[in-house]
Amino acid sequence: MNLRSALFAALLFPAVLSAESRRAEVVVYGGTSAAVMAAVQVKKMGKSVVIVSPDKHLGGLSSGGLGWTDTGDKTVIGGLARDFYHRIYQHYQGEDAWKWQKREEYGNKGQGNAASDHGQRTMWIFEPHVAEAVFDGYVKEYEIPVYRAAFLDREKGVVKKEGKIISITTLAGDTFSAEVFLDTTYEGDLMAAAGVNYTVGRESAETYGEKWAGVQTGTFHHAHHFARLAVDPYLVPGDPASGVIPLVSAEPPGAKGSGDKRVQAYNFRLCLTNSPGNRIPFEKPPGYDEKHYELLGRIYDAGWRDTFGKFDPIPNRKTDTNNHGPVSTDFIGGNFNYPEAGYEERRRIFQAHKEYTQGWLYYHLTSSRVPEEIRKRMAEWGLPKDEFQDSGNWSPQLYIREARRMVGRFVMTEHELLKKRPTPDSVGMGSYSIDSHNTQRYITGEGHVQNEGDIGVALKPYEIAYGSLIPKTEECKNLLVPCAISSSHVAYGSIRMEPVFMILGQSAATAAVMALEKKIPVQEIDCDELRSRLREDGQVLTMEDRIK
Repeated sequence: MNLRSALFAALLFPAVLSAESRRAEVVVYGGTSAAVMAAVQVKKMGKSVVIVSPDKHLGGLSSGGLGWTDTGDKTVIGGLARDFYHRIYQHYQGEDAWKWQKREEYGNKGQGNAASDHGQRTMWIFEPHVAEAVFDGYVKEYEIPVYRAAFLDREKGVVKKEGKIISITTLAGDTFSAEVFLDTTYEGDLMAAAGVNYTVGRESAETYGEKWAGVQTGTFHHAHHFARLAVDPYLVPGDPASGVIPLVSAEPPGAKGSGDKRVQAYNFRLCLTNSPGNRIPFEKPPGYDEKHYELLGRIYDAGWRDTFGKFDPIPNRKTDTNNHGPVSTDFIGGNFNYPEAGYEERRRIFQAHKEYTQGWLYYHLTSSRVPEEIRKRMAEWGLPKDEFQDSGNWSPQLYIREARRMVGRFVMTEHELLKKRPTPDSVGMGSYSIDSHNTQRYITGEGHVQNEGDIGVALKPYEIAYGSLIPKTEECKNLLVPCAISSSHVAYGSIRMEPVFMILGQSAATAAVMALEKKIPVQEIDCDELRSRLREDGQVLTMEDRIK
C-alpha cells in the first residue's frame, strides 16, 4: 500500500477501541509528532499503548504545513526521528510521488542542508499529506490504537491517587487508565490538569540570569521588524489623540529584561502552490475589511518589498510559507490568552488567526496600496487541492510556538544551550538557534511602529536533560512531558523544533517503560540504564554519538 492509500484508509477506518481495551500500560495524550514516536517506542519495547489525541490528524506541525524542517545540525537527529525522515526519503524515490513537478525541477535545497541526503537516505523537506501518511503508517504498522478528536476533560478528567495519575477522561466520557502517562501536547494540557507546576510567558533576565530573557526592545536579530521604516501608528498620522491603527498596541512594551505573560506569535505554516492544475485561488474571508490592514499598506508606502522572502519550496510546486518581515503571517498579539484558554476560546483564537491570514493574502491581491508587481505575483499562488482536503484545504494545525512550559525537576536555560553550564543526564540533543518570534507591536518613543520579542542566537548542538521531561516527585510520579518541556522561554526557542519533539517523545517513552517495568516513579529510574537503552535505539545523546 502506498502512502496516499495508507492515509486514506486510516482516515476512513481509524482504530477503534472497545470499552474493555481502554486500559493500556502507557497512555499518550496528544496527536503531535512526539505522540506518534512515543507510542511507537512503547510498542517496540513490548508494552501496550494507546494514543488519545485531541487532534483528528496525527503529526502536529510536521503534518500541518511545516515541511521545511528546522533541522539545525542533522547529525544529532537519530532514533525514530531519523527513521521518519528516512521514510519521507523512501516516498520521494517513487516516480508517482512527483505529480505536479519533475524531480529534477525541484532541486535539492533545504534549510541549511540539502533537502535530500542520499548517502544517509533521509529527506528533510516534504508535503503535509506525505508526512501525515508516514505517521498513520506507523500507527498501522505497530497496531497502535488511536482515539481521534478526543479532548481531555481539563476540569475533572484527571484522577490521581498517592501522587500518580490513575486515569484520564475525555469530554466524550471515555476513560483511559495506565501505569504511566505522557503529555505530548504543545499546550501541556494534561500536565496542567494533573496539578504540575508550569509557567506561561517570558521570565525576566533575573529569573535564571539569562541575557536574552524578558522584553528585548532594541534587539533586531532577524528581518522581522520595521528596521528603518518610519511607520506612523496613528489613525490620523502624527495625531496620538486620534487613536492607533489596527495591529498596533498602545500599551508600553515594558522595561528591557523584564518578564511578562506575553507569548511569541503564532501563525499558520502555509502550504501554497503555483501549479495551475492544483491551485485554488485565494478568496475573500468572512468579515474582511481592508482597513484592518492599514499597517500593511503603510509599510508598502514606506518602501517594503520583500513579501516573498519565506515562500520556501517543498516538492510538487508547493511552499512552506512562513512569517517574514514587519507585517506578515504572524498574528502578533492575537494569542496571549491561548495557553490557558478553554477549548471554545481556543477555537475562536484559531479562527481569528485563520481570518487574519486569509485577509493578509486577499489584501495582497486586491489593495491598490500593494505594488502591482507584488499583486500579480501573489495572484499566481493559491491553496493546493490535494492538501488538507477535509478542512477546506487549510491546515487544521495552528503553529503553537509556545504555550505552557513545565517547571520540572530540571529547567533548561540559555546557560545549558550555550554550554556555559553542563547538562546532566542527556536524553537527546537540539541544535537549532535560539529562535523566538515577536511577542508585541508597540509605539516607540519617536512615535513609530516597532516589533519586539524576536531573537535569534546561534549555537552549537547541546544536550537536553532527562530532568526537564519530568515533574518534581511531589507533583506527579508517573507523567513525562516531552513537548511542554521544563525550560525557560529563551531555551524553548530552540528546543521547540519538530525533530527535537520526536527525539524527546522516544526518550520519554523509553523512560516510561523502564519505570513501569521496575514499578518506580519516573524520577527514580537509573539514567545510566536509560541512556544505554537510548543509544541502543539510535538516539544521539552527546557529540560523540553524532551520525557521520
